[in-house]
Amino acid sequence: MSTSNRAGLITKIFKVLKKYYKPAISRQDRPLLEYVLYGCCLENSTAEAVDEVFARLEQNYFDWNEVRVTSIAELSLSMASLSDPTEAARRLKGTLHGIFETHYAFDIDGLRKQNLGAAVKEFQQLGKLTKFGLAYVTQHGLSGHTIPINRTALQLLVWLGLISEAEAAAYRVPGLERTISKKQGPDFGSLLHQLAVDFAASPFSPRVRNILVEIVPEVKERLPKRAARKVAAKSKKKAVAKGKKRAAASKAPTKKKSDAKKAKKKTVANKTSRKGAGQKAAKKKATGKRKAVARDVSKTTKSRKKVTKGGKKPKTGKSPTKRLAKKKPR
Repeated sequence: MSTSNRAGLITKIFKVLKKYYKPAISRQDRPLLEYVLYGCCLENSTAEAVDEVFARLEQNYFDWNEVRVTSIAELSLSMASLSDPTEAARRLKGTLHGIFETHYAFDIDGLRKQNLGAAVKEFQQLGKLTKFGLAYVTQHGLSGHTIPINRTALQLLVWLGLISEAEAAAYRVPGLERTISKKQGPDFGSLLHQLAVDFAASPFSPRVRNILVEIVPEVKERLPKRAARKVAAKSKKKAVAKGKKRAAASKAPTKKKSDAKKAKKKTVANKTSRKGAGQKAAKKKATGKRKAVARDVSKTTKSRKKVTKGGKKPKTGKSPTKRLAKKKPR
């Protein structure tokens, strides 16, 4: 891209962003250390969230040295309103360690009296500040002319066609400081940062996409597509299938229980029927016995009646003794 085209695009970006965002007002009375720490927190979050975090840190901790010796896990709880509290806590704690190990104190306002290049070089030697944090403290704390841009903003500038992928990897935006004056630098940096934070929070937001399309209409083809929808649909189908399997699994024991109940009822019915059949057989047997006894009794009764009929005993054969007694002597 030619220098004139690049300058025209930067100017258009600034003009469009002014329609949708308002520059964040930065305090001018902060100590230099606070500008350093503010940049550590601001990199991927809004200025409002960082102001809230600073107020909470001042309330929860006695001084910055106590923050330095606090664990990252505990710090992240106090910095929960940021986009990535754990990473921000890691940057904050690392920067405090670097400054303390270099100066053995947290009063570093003396760096403002040095040459800008020397002060920036000393911050670079800390090895704890990111490119964004270094640019922020240079712009706001040391009154230098540089514009802080985070990784999301660099990617947006690539899609807008302002810089190449190689320039984004090297953290370079050629012609930016020439097109945007030192006085306009804080406003441009704030507006671009707000757009980047909104995009990172919601990359498929129609509002953010409309802003980018207004700057460069062709950017619509370069922005990430909603391929996530297909993945979400697939995951939804899988979830539904799993739900059905779980429902079937939960119904299976109920069916088994019902089958067991039916089998139990059938067994009880069989036992009852067998018991009833046994009772009927026993009853029948007892009835047969009673009938047999009744027949025997009736036979005995009949024989008795024959004996006593007419008051005479039935004729029986005479004994030999009686027959001899009745014979006459010769």
